[in-house]
Amino acid sequence: MSQQKIQIKKILLAIIIGLVFFALSFEVFTLTQSALIGTIALLVTLWTNEGLPLGVVSLLPIILFPAFSIMSTKATSINYSNPIIYLFLGGFLIAIAVEKTDLHQWISGKILGIFPPTPKGIIFSLVFTSGILSSVLSNTTTTLLLIPVALFLTQNMHLKMRFALAIAYGASVGGILTPIGTPPNLILLGVMEDHSMKIIPFLKWVTLVAPLVFGMFIVVATLLSIGVNHIKVETTVNPKPLDLKQKQVFFIIGFLVSMLLLNAPLQPYWGGLGLSEAGLILACGLMLFAPPFNILDWMEDKAKVPYRIMFLFGAGFSIAKAFSQTGLADEVASYLLSITNLPPILLLLSIAVLITFTTEITSNTALISIMLPVIYSVAEQSGINTTLFMMVATVCASYAFMLPIATPPNAIAMSSGVVQIKDMARYGVILNLVGIGLIVLISEFFWKGLL
Repeated sequence: MSQQKIQIKKILLAIIIGLVFFALSFEVFTLTQSALIGTIALLVTLWTNEGLPLGVVSLLPIILFPAFSIMSTKATSINYSNPIIYLFLGGFLIAIAVEKTDLHQWISGKILGIFPPTPKGIIFSLVFTSGILSSVLSNTTTTLLLIPVALFLTQNMHLKMRFALAIAYGASVGGILTPIGTPPNLILLGVMEDHSMKIIPFLKWVTLVAPLVFGMFIVVATLLSIGVNHIKVETTVNPKPLDLKQKQVFFIIGFLVSMLLLNAPLQPYWGGLGLSEAGLILACGLMLFAPPFNILDWMEDKAKVPYRIMFLFGAGFSIAKAFSQTGLADEVASYLLSITNLPPILLLLSIAVLITFTTEITSNTALISIMLPVIYSVAEQSGINTTLFMMVATVCASYAFMLPIATPPNAIAMSSGVVQIKDMARYGVILNLVGIGLIVLISEFFWKGLL
């Protein structure tokens, strides 16, 4: 069968799945909301079966949303200029410079000198390093800084895929370790403050989530380590001292990390510098084109920028906006009220499953902004532990491992070119289910007595 016929079959399958979801949804939701659900099903299928290139599928919302009266062209396309897209661009420019100057060879040599140079040892080290850094830095920034280094550690494509996922998943898990680690955590604290609830102190937060975070670190690393022990890690380490260009890139990275740490708020002790993180990272990326650095050349290096992933971010933000604008998010939330008569542990499980799998197709920041006020209302009306249920929802919003649109780290792993969507989905569904189980158990038997 020709490649063209295979592609046509994949596209037709996506259309059929979209129509089925539309028809089923129309029994419950409005026409516009059903159209959104059908469109999302179409997009997810095309992303998964690769019936069309990733970048092409990611641009389809600009056409389909106005066509089905979900959102106007302007309201849809504006999401493709979200600040996080420029944060990604700046970080990737730095990553290109790291690779271009061979700085990643020097860094990888240092890593191999500390951790066991075995596939399992490296996977564990990448998960823990990414996770710990992500607890104080943006998970997007952490992933961008580590991916080019990790990919140099081996020439084996199978291992490259595992290493990239180790960094992405580690960053997502580590982001919940501190209140400043990921935007949903800060949104939770903001909602609690708005409702005059007792704010969770910094150290108490770390104490509460540490068992969950380190448990998930071990699960992620163990899962990704299955079947790699027979593979030998062979890499060429650059023994030479850093040259001028490498020192310049190293200086920019050090400067950026220092600024990001100074910019991170540590309430109530330090409010941060108040600078735009996206602006800081983009500025450092653009500095590489200017004197005295002149490390990047636009004509030479522009082809290395993964524009398809920037479009993917735009698609994710567009879906999140459509969820809110069509009222679909409120409709889904209203169904939570109908399950409040369940035993508390089953209600916790229901919320964990809903948030975890919904955040696979929408921004976790947008989702948790919509859902936390609703969960607060549901918990208040039901007389259950409000803080506990909001905390579970917030954590689950960061535990999305299946699709590249779910979190920026997932998208960045895809941009490396060594991860396929089917690989991410295969490992991700296992991690989603394990994460849900751990969150429910820890919240029921540990958090309940402390929140």
